[in-house]
Amino acid sequence: MIVEIEALTKVYEGKQRVVAVDGIDLEVKEGEIFGLLGPNGAGKTTTIGVATTRTLPTSGKVRINGIDVVDQPARARRSIGVVPQFNTLDRSLTIFENLYYHCRYFGFSHAQARDRSDQLLAQFLLTERRKAFPAQLSGGLAQRVQIARAIAHRPTVLFLDEPSAGLDPQSRLAMWTAVQSLRKDGITVLLTTHYMEEADALSDRVAIVDHGRLLALGSPQKLKDTFGAQTIIQLTLRQTDQLAALAAELATRSGVQNIETLDDGLRLFTTGAEGLLPDLIQSAARLGLRDIAINEPSLETVFIHLTGRDLRE
Repeated sequence: MIVEIEALTKVYEGKQRVVAVDGIDLEVKEGEIFGLLGPNGAGKTTTIGVATTRTLPTSGKVRINGIDVVDQPARARRSIGVVPQFNTLDRSLTIFENLYYHCRYFGFSHAQARDRSDQLLAQFLLTERRKAFPAQLSGGLAQRVQIARAIAHRPTVLFLDEPSAGLDPQSRLAMWTAVQSLRKDGITVLLTTHYMEEADALSDRVAIVDHGRLLALGSPQKLKDTFGAQTIIQLTLRQTDQLAALAAELATRSGVQNIETLDDGLRLFTTGAEGLLPDLIQSAARLGLRDIAINEPSLETVFIHLTGRDLRE
């Protein structure tokens, strides 16, 4: 295993004692893209902080490529690339210089740093921007530069913290392509994200954590199967004065697991729409069915099932 996390615990002492990570065990396989998911305050950022040597654990072990990150932090950092959530490019340097001096910091010679920087500019389609400064780049381009810089010293593991935060849809797709292309370089990727679609599309396996504990681990499809991710059917109605009666009626239908009442209709959580849909349409027609939307089982429904619907600060 390229990343090994054993019984990791982090407790912040103070006026209010906070257990940020509570005995997490995780292993990430070499070459996989691994998603770490959780609500705000779940412990995922603290876990990444320990793994990248920025935070000391209260107890437990983290090894990167066999190196203990607490006992040998400098050596561990040579195996680690990190892309934080916010832009940390040096604004006084060009894009080429951001890459070049990163390589030099990690012991590359002048020629090696120049060649590696040129290679990365080509790989991430940034050659035409080599003389541009970070302030001149869009959010998507800047994120690609940050990924290129993070892998410039050829780490074995790349940590991505919310890589799509603030990106438009086109830039997000380009970022996905850039991350997936890292496989050919043999780089293992561990990412945190709030976008369930992103985790589903990119990750070979995902871990869902909350309150510092591991709740689920497996491939996105395995988690959908294991936790019975439900098909969501939303009915939008013209008449809303009899929603409670309709909800009570539909709750008796085979396959309907739960029903939520909305301002303009009903949301049904079902084991599938096949066979059930015609009956629902017929029953809802008397209240003036205006629209029907069907969302197939997703990682998001698993996530909400495990962590709840409450908003987190």
